[in-house]
Amino acid sequence: MSERDGYEPGVPCWVAAVHADPETAAGFYTGLFGWEAENLMPPDHPGKYFLFRRGGRRVAAVVSQHGAPPPPEPMWGTYVWVESADDAAARVADAGGSVIAEPFDSPGGGRMAVLADPQGAVFGVWQPGANRGAEVVNEPGAWSMSSLTTSDPEGAKAFYGEVFGWTTESFDMGEGEFTMYCVPGYEGGEPQQPVSREVVAVMLPPSAADPGPPRWNLDFWVDDVDATAERAVELGGTVAVPPYDTPGFKQAVLADPGGARFAVSRVNK
Repeated sequence: MSERDGYEPGVPCWVAAVHADPETAAGFYTGLFGWEAENLMPPDHPGKYFLFRRGGRRVAAVVSQHGAPPPPEPMWGTYVWVESADDAAARVADAGGSVIAEPFDSPGGGRMAVLADPQGAVFGVWQPGANRGAEVVNEPGAWSMSSLTTSDPEGAKAFYGEVFGWTTESFDMGEGEFTMYCVPGYEGGEPQQPVSREVVAVMLPPSAADPGPPRWNLDFWVDDVDATAERAVELGGTVAVPPYDTPGFKQAVLADPGGARFAVSRVNK
């Protein structure tokens, strides 16, 4: 079930990082995850669009700034599958969010828009074209889950429910609430996972390890969290949160040479 050929509306389907120095970032991720990189832009084009594959199948992208105001720092973005990027952008605005970049045709093979929820967490929507989203997920070297960190969980529940039809299941963690976003009737994830396969994203409260502004984070699975953290430093990245154990998995938060943060995890067996 780790291979995909398309998604359903409302399901996160693609991840891409925006970078001022995409060449350096591409070298970092190919060295860290063993990805193959292809620049989709012509040799004389000032912009870069590095499409990453794992075993010949799409997993992610790193791009130079195009079609949207530049983020304050390099960052990874999560994109949600929609039937119409234009309609989705209009729903976001009607629900109190912001349209950072109006819908445009991406060199990566889809139509997209860059948006933000009312708390300022940035995300995107992806209307598929030639690119029908990540073709490999939920295995080492691939994206597994995106999570929203916000100080206004009730507002976020209402916003994403209105925009994407997401429902929620929440649990008290003692120091805050853990929420699973679900698309009713969707069968994603993996058959053996301990939670509903309707889960498409999660929401967490800010923590001492991640006290920053509201934002979407993403997680890649790896075989060895400690070794991956060490390798990231060797490649010029940093360890933002050292490897730690939590119920069900081991995780670390890393940053690439440009400062874009991401998590790596290994599920405990």
